[in-house]
Amino acid sequence: NGTSVEEFILLGFPGTWQFRVSFVVIFALMYTLTVTGNASIIALVWKSSNLHTPMYFFLCNLSFLEIWYTTGVAPKAIGVMLGTSQTISFSVCILQLFFLLSLGSTECFLLSVMAYDRYLAICYPLRYSSLMNSVLSVRLALISWLGGFLAISLLAFLTSRLTFCGPDVINHFLCDIDSCLALSCSDTWPVELATFLISIIVVVASCVVTLVSYLYIISSILRIQSAHGRKKAFSTCSAHLSVITIWYGSTMFLYVKPSAQNSLDLNKIVNIFNTMITPLLNPFIYTLRNKEVKLALGRAFQK
Repeated sequence: NGTSVEEFILLGFPGTWQFRVSFVVIFALMYTLTVTGNASIIALVWKSSNLHTPMYFFLCNLSFLEIWYTTGVAPKAIGVMLGTSQTISFSVCILQLFFLLSLGSTECFLLSVMAYDRYLAICYPLRYSSLMNSVLSVRLALISWLGGFLAISLLAFLTSRLTFCGPDVINHFLCDIDSCLALSCSDTWPVELATFLISIIVVVASCVVTLVSYLYIISSILRIQSAHGRKKAFSTCSAHLSVITIWYGSTMFLYVKPSAQNSLDLNKIVNIFNTMITPLLNPFIYTLRNKEVKLALGRAFQK
């Protein structure tokens, strides 16, 4: 009982070999599509001069983030489910936790910045170029990245100070905060409090900014005289809001709570939405109905 645990065993999704292989195929396919799709969007924006605007600059940041976010989960999860890489050292576990939570926090900030950018573009179209210039867009992106990583630094430090005496089995396919708290044999109250407060600041605050921006956008759309214009704008907003709902809904379920009392089995399911499905859907939803992207794609294929 006096020895400290130096590595953990990740269970993944226990079941038959066929069941686990089916999960491996799904994860591998989603990971491949996510990396390919997001990298293609970055390359397209980079090559197309007409897409060098704040909106696509933020979208490139989001795509770059999604590549690393899913990379921090999928390869290790595949190894866990195949049974070839089920152990993870304590230091790597803390590093994965810090990496994923920091990128998740950055995504919250980026989504709110993108919503604010769309608010300025739709509600103040004549002043948009002066309100959202290249300098401001770079600053907002930089603040999102720095804010995301700085917000999680304290939480990762507090988690690294926890004591683990056994058991060493994590009922998950990744290292998350709930699993670490469930296995710790020391007082977890400071970590639980820090998780709750940081979640309120990062997740809830950014969600409020995003929703308020879209409320103003919707009210502006309602004033459009053309029924076709209103329908087109609403279809685009509904697609954005559906992805935002999945992201914020799953994130709030996982982190915005006073203590780590969620079922770890349920956490695994919600984490799939958070770490695999949203990174796959996000960039495609933001470009799906965009005429400028379709034209840029057409020119790229012609070349």
